[in-house]
Amino acid sequence: MSQGQALFMTALQHPDAIRHFQSLCDACQELAHRHHSPSELRLYADGYLHALRRTAVLDHHSQRRLEELIDRWIMDPSGFLGPDGNPRTLLERELR
Repeated sequence: MSQGQALFMTALQHPDAIRHFQSLCDACQELAHRHHSPSELRLYADGYLHALRRTAVLDHHSQRRLEELIDRWIMDPSGFLGPDGNPRTLLERELR
């Protein structure tokens, strides 16, 4: 877990929301290791959050807070490492 992930997780109160945040972060990092671009990670996160919303696992406040945190986290390139372990690799690939 990166320092940024830990900071975001402290903003969540609901244990299930924390678990979903960690699960989504882990999945996005795995996708980044498989050479997926930041825009593809965004699509994955949007689908995950939509499914979570439809199942109503979290109360409205926790769901909204989780979505806000994911939006901020996914826009922060320092939260991801490229396939070679370099955070810049993932961004440079997107800009090409």
